[in-house]
Amino acid sequence: MSSDAQFRLGIVTPVVTRLPGAHAQWEVGAGIAEIERCVITAESLEYDFCTCSEHVAVPVDIAEVRGSTYWDPLAVFGYLAACTTRIKLATFVLVLGYHHPLAIAKRYGTLDAVSEGRLVLGVGSGSLEEEFALLGAEFADRGPLADDAMRALRAALSSAQPAYAGDHFEFADWIVEPHAVQEHVPMWVGGRTARSLRRAVELGEGWAPFGLRTAELGELLDRARNSQAWEERTHPLDVILQNDRPWDPTAEPDRVTDQLGRMRGIGATGLAVRLVHHSLDHYCEQLEALQRLV
Repeated sequence: MSSDAQFRLGIVTPVVTRLPGAHAQWEVGAGIAEIERCVITAESLEYDFCTCSEHVAVPVDIAEVRGSTYWDPLAVFGYLAACTTRIKLATFVLVLGYHHPLAIAKRYGTLDAVSEGRLVLGVGSGSLEEEFALLGAEFADRGPLADDAMRALRAALSSAQPAYAGDHFEFADWIVEPHAVQEHVPMWVGGRTARSLRRAVELGEGWAPFGLRTAELGELLDRARNSQAWEERTHPLDVILQNDRPWDPTAEPDRVTDQLGRMRGIGATGLAVRLVHHSLDHYCEQLEALQRLV
């Protein structure tokens, strides 16, 4: 799909995350070569972005629900930056409570420089309490900490000598070099609650929810549009949705067209698409089928 100014079409990158019952069998034995082909194919078809999410470690019992395979986004995107030229690299999402803002600014600012300005920093407050405990991170206060971390990141991402003073983070008289080459790195807020949407409206460039039906998303967005924070925004908010069930544009073109229309009808400006696919070749064919359909 050739993404227009109103709609961004990206991929939930195969292989890098395997959720129980939601990945294809071919992904189990796949590696970086297969990831590279998926992303290069998406780029050639003018998809706007690819994604990679973060978990450091998942408890064995919880892995049965959340999955156990999560490739590290910084390593994956560093590799993909050298293989591509245009497609954006979107963390989907990075857990703010696991990192100091200056560590994110340095690591992902360097990625932005390496990729020549293609970073999209998708962030979230996190929800896996056991992982917070493992990393020595604060779980109970993660919401206010995430808000402060986003403000600190806005001050730090594109500055060689950032300064910030907030409730949780304070820094000055430090040099962070290299830093992001984008003057304003887009930050998308992940989540599935009204609080995550409020955080996006107040502090981000986009909202990237998951696990909600279109009607639920529409209700949340309608309420947010009536808020003072929405009125005070100087730029439109990107709304990057995920399809709750993988699409099969080859076998079910009418269903895909209908659901895409519903998403755009509630104000979606983009989609991180999940596709039905039974092999690497089939995945690439489905990307092309969706491009033709849309």
